[in-house]
Amino acid sequence: MKRLAVLLVAVALLLPAAANAQLTMQMSNGWSFSFAGNVNAFWTFTKVSNSGPSNSSVRTGLLPAFATFEAKGKEAGMNLGVHFGFAPQIQNAGTHDQFGAQIDMRQVYLTVGGQWGQILAGRELALFGRQAILNDMTLFGVGAVGIGAVGTGAQGGGTTLGRIGYGYLYPNFNAQVTYSTRGGQPGQLSIGLFQPSIFGQGAGTNAASAAYVYTSIPRVEAEFTYNQRSGKNKYMFWAGGTWQSTKNAVTGGNTASSVGGTAGIRGDFSDLSVVVSGYIGKGLGHVLQFSGQEVAPSGTDLRKSDGGYAQVMYTVNKKTNLGVSYGFSRLKNASAGETAASLGNNTVRTQWTMATAGIYHQWTKSLKLVFEGSREQEGIGAGKPAQVDISGGFMLFF
Repeated sequence: MKRLAVLLVAVALLLPAAANAQLTMQMSNGWSFSFAGNVNAFWTFTKVSNSGPSNSSVRTGLLPAFATFEAKGKEAGMNLGVHFGFAPQIQNAGTHDQFGAQIDMRQVYLTVGGQWGQILAGRELALFGRQAILNDMTLFGVGAVGIGAVGTGAQGGGTTLGRIGYGYLYPNFNAQVTYSTRGGQPGQLSIGLFQPSIFGQGAGTNAASAAYVYTSIPRVEAEFTYNQRSGKNKYMFWAGGTWQSTKNAVTGGNTASSVGGTAGIRGDFSDLSVVVSGYIGKGLGHVLQFSGQEVAPSGTDLRKSDGGYAQVMYTVNKKTNLGVSYGFSRLKNASAGETAASLGNNTVRTQWTMATAGIYHQWTKSLKLVFEGSREQEGIGAGKPAQVDISGGFMLFF
């Protein structure tokens, strides 16, 4: 580990020289160390319909900047590794003085692997819904920004939404112990135990969710992926699920079983790529998962959610991808236990939709130039809040 400390100092000195390529260094004890990541910056302009406010911002997109440090070695026939991923953002969230933009420590994990598969322990992107976001074209852009109300000022801090809440629920980066079958095969299964989440806090029709704060067992998430190639065509299928048990009292009370399922398919046919993804859930909430409105006012009945997106991309001259996509996410009332104040049973209480068109140009091997336009809407009908988002910017991977 002394060599690793010396290596970290060397990396700090060599960072400017490593800007154009991933830095990989081999140590005398057989371990290797690498440094990689990206920096991105976008100008985003938003205009709310019906004489609503407009705002400009220079900010990070859906994917934050990343600085990743990784060390790998082999001992006793096992492949060992550690990974650290820092995810900073560049914007000041509309204020002039913010000393130190947000730094998000998204990844801290170790891996132990062999012919039997791999165990990942630490903080990493969760399994449920991760393929939906990893195959979303707005991952390399901005996507949704979130509709700003009158008087709320400029766009907020943090990353943009992409299709989070507009086609899938956010998997987030969570503490976990996950086993995956051996890679390099057409099919791979991953299943993990995760840090459980309390339900969203709030008042009014959300007050019942706020009582669910007791999580005595981990959340379980699983994912299966299958990749196949036929000539020049490639296909990928995925399916996943999640389950969590949450209580609203130490003893007695009610137990809520949150469940969800997701599936999708991607096909790459020469210059054409098609993605279709969807999800269903109960007691998962909306947008970020477990962030509110999971439980009906009855205090026992769970609300349902569903959504999905379809995406088509076409490659021009091997460097420019033209893409269009449409997606939605809905939160429904429970089948029982709702009231007139919350629109009654089985009613769609929240629906977010977004249509997006984008140009993603690989300017150089490492530099990507991106332009996007989106229309996002919260609700159904012409009178519901809607917003147009226009963005352009750079992503530099190294």
